[in-house]
Amino acid sequence: MIRALLAFLLLTAPAFAADMSVFVRNQRSDGVALELFSRDSQKVWPGDDKVFLIRPKARKSVPISCEPGEHICWGAWVNGDDTVTAGVGPDNDQPCDTCCFICVEHSTETVDLAE
Repeated sequence: MIRALLAFLLLTAPAFAADMSVFVRNQRSDGVALELFSRDSQKVWPGDDKVFLIRPKARKSVPISCEPGEHICWGAWVNGDDTVTAGVGPDNDQPCDTCCFICVEHSTETVDLAE
């Protein structure tokens, strides 16, 4: 009986969000805008038509809340010129093999933006 109750609780427990950080190192001489896109849902960080702005040669840590195991890709572009892009780009429509990561509770993913 106790095993059945524990199994029921595990199967019906709501999914929890994981808190993690994305550490961005902008090595460019231009400021960049960055967004994060879920591959598993329509979620975008920071969302609400906002972007993370990273000054030239700056480093910035941005906290996100995501679902454990969720696949997340980053897109970046020169602030004010979205024709100069990196990652999946501003519209999440560019191919990229090295710009995605998996959401893991209490972890940090590093994004390097080179010249």
